[in-house]
Amino acid sequence: MLAFSPYISSFLDQIIVSIPYFKPELTLIVTFIGTILASLFIDKHWKHTSFTITLIGLLLSGCYLVGQGISQVEIAGFFDMIHIDAFAIAARLIILLSTILIAVFIQQRHQERPLGDLYAVLLTATLGLNLLTMSSNWLMIFIAVETVSISSYIMVGYFSTTKVQSEAALKYVLFGSICAAVMLYGLSLLYGFTGNLNFDAPSHIAGLMEAPQIMISIALLFLLTGIGFKLSFFPFHVWSPDVYQGAPTVITTYLATVPKIAVVVLLSKILSAWLNVSFYFSDFLTYVIIAIAIATMLIGNLAALRQQDAKRMMAYSSIGHTGILLMAVLVYQNNESSVLLFYLSIYALMNIAVFIFIDTLEVSLGNTWIESYRGLGKQFPLLFTSFSIVLIALIGLPPTAGFVGKLLVFSKVFEQYQNFQSFSLLVLLIVGALTSVISLFYYFKIPLNAFLKDSTASPAVKFNAVLLCIGILCTVAVLILGIFPNLLLSAF
Repeated sequence: MLAFSPYISSFLDQIIVSIPYFKPELTLIVTFIGTILASLFIDKHWKHTSFTITLIGLLLSGCYLVGQGISQVEIAGFFDMIHIDAFAIAARLIILLSTILIAVFIQQRHQERPLGDLYAVLLTATLGLNLLTMSSNWLMIFIAVETVSISSYIMVGYFSTTKVQSEAALKYVLFGSICAAVMLYGLSLLYGFTGNLNFDAPSHIAGLMEAPQIMISIALLFLLTGIGFKLSFFPFHVWSPDVYQGAPTVITTYLATVPKIAVVVLLSKILSAWLNVSFYFSDFLTYVIIAIAIATMLIGNLAALRQQDAKRMMAYSSIGHTGILLMAVLVYQNNESSVLLFYLSIYALMNIAVFIFIDTLEVSLGNTWIESYRGLGKQFPLLFTSFSIVLIALIGLPPTAGFVGKLLVFSKVFEQYQNFQSFSLLVLLIVGALTSVISLFYYFKIPLNAFLKDSTASPAVKFNAVLLCIGILCTVAVLILGIFPNLLLSAF
């Protein structure tokens, strides 16, 4: 304690200086406390108090983020554990906007249950995701990953009422715990070899260069275990179909979109810091990511062909899209983040819209089987037309933003292939194109059943006006950004 005491003053000074840069996250923490108090004392008088506080807190956090973006100053804080730059600010804005839509989705769909605790968990997860986009310190990264993971476990199990839902939550917890333990072991190896916890620090990279190659390779593979669990790429994707199908649709929407944004940003920063340095595992890491992307796209899209449940199909679709996200990670270099951020934004819009439409139909039909959509396109043309447009965007067909996003990512990968003449990048491009064609066959099952087959029944579909408006607005945004992509690209 005596040895530590001379440094207390400087530590406190560093914390005090860093706090103003942490306003968006501090706002989330204060909102979290407010939501807990509201759920305990006020929600019994007006049940929407927690939701209102959550919404105000998220919007206020977004305002602070916009202020950071306007200042355009790159900041390092909390003993160089976080780095705030334009990339991190834009990513956090995408996360916040997506979380706001998820919060509205929860409030509209599950009003019969007390939701204050769930909003608090959602805010905790958002705090963890924000830290992931800013962190360059392995200890902070692991804490953020576990914060997001534990919050996700709670959300999946919060509405559990059936055996299937409970089983989904249990599988998620067990698989996530194992992946977290393996990741932590990999991080301990990295720290042991380098003596430094900041992945972009020169001393950290120098330590990796001097360490035994086989041990560094093992440590990196262990590290990718934790990242792979959050992104659900091969071979850590096995939890996704069961959890996506068993969890309430609103929670499935969250799992399929928001955490992936933060983890993709983190992985992009790691690769950007390491691949610009000439040492053996820069190539090793690149080849591993390419191999994972190829396997993930093939397994996700081929497995989706056989699915008859819309949520399970979207689970495998999400796995396939993770391969495209990994392609986007590979093209993030020299702080050129516009393509990656554009694709992440479009990815969030497309998935939120799709799951809103699936949820609307699930509430009325009592199931998510694709066969149950037979003939409903003629009865509910607006819903199924919007649904079909978003599915076309997920395939990557014009004139949607999904087409523009995939075109930009593929173009960047092709540009790298021309620069480096790497055969693996060419294979990655070919597989990406082929799996996009394959996806057409399972996505089109929904409009095929809705518009081209006769209905066996005439269900009374109960539309939620707010959710349907959000889904349609997301669809319109996907179309507009497909025709005028510079509206979003210029913002990045």
